[in-house]
Amino acid sequence: MLVVGVIRTVLGDAPSETLGRVNYHEHVFQVSPLLPGDELDEFEPSLKEVVRLRESGFQAMIDATPIGLGRQPDALKKISATTGVSIVATTGLHREAHYVPDFFAFKLSENELGDLFVKEIREGMGESSVKAGILKCGVDYWSISTHQKKVLGALAKAHHETNSPIMIHTEHGSAAFEVVDFLSRLGVSHEAIVLAHMDRNPDPFLHRDLAELGVYVGYDGFGRPKIFPDSVLIACLSKVVNLGGGSRILIGGDVARRSRYVEYGGMPGLEYLGKRVVPRLQEELGSEAVAMVLEGNAARFLSRF
Repeated sequence: MLVVGVIRTVLGDAPSETLGRVNYHEHVFQVSPLLPGDELDEFEPSLKEVVRLRESGFQAMIDATPIGLGRQPDALKKISATTGVSIVATTGLHREAHYVPDFFAFKLSENELGDLFVKEIREGMGESSVKAGILKCGVDYWSISTHQKKVLGALAKAHHETNSPIMIHTEHGSAAFEVVDFLSRLGVSHEAIVLAHMDRNPDPFLHRDLAELGVYVGYDGFGRPKIFPDSVLIACLSKVVNLGGGSRILIGGDVARRSRYVEYGGMPGLEYLGKRVVPRLQEELGSEAVAMVLEGNAARFLSRF
């Protein structure tokens, strides 16, 4: 089904029907004290890695790096213009573990954070004029801290002022209903929310139940056999589709580390999702369901401007 709407990309607002296949969760640039030695901070490797993503069959992506984690908005814009890959950038804050203790945003009130997020969507991120197109917060394993509740409140404020979609980082797919309920009490519609890393908890009935609420369920754990082999995630995803929840699944790679970028000498790189996972999804689900998951669902979720 053709989804008609407007999506805020780093090159400006774009009609959703031009997106094509969307990788809903990647990091083109990222620097975190939680990941020492795994910095994504150089332009050329990131550019070449996005070329690999494009050549693997994707035309668009969400760069899920929020405030304070090494975002490079102007570089994202240049990469998008150079590669032709549409990029949606992120504002918001991650879990406290990703920041130094005296990070400036910790000192801001909920309203001040909300105003900052609105500014980054309407005017530009940091000192740049490049605009964010999605809001993000991270929550802990079966816990939502006081700081995270403040950030969620700020996200809700920014969502109500801009209608931007919201991505929530979950730890191993925990606290899913709890964070959705928290945002719901603040007036955020379920359809505006995607829960990242839900495939770290490959429970198809949980995912089906979330999908029935209207929440988007993020699968982004492929290529991590130390956690689960791809076969487990594909089987879970297939079961969710068969249970009727396919219209709420989003798929990404979340490669996220220098040691996993081919262009830094690692593997499997941004191309893994298109080269290794999508063909297996085609075999398991068929072309129509894959188009729904990679194109229609993502376009619907992001079309909020």
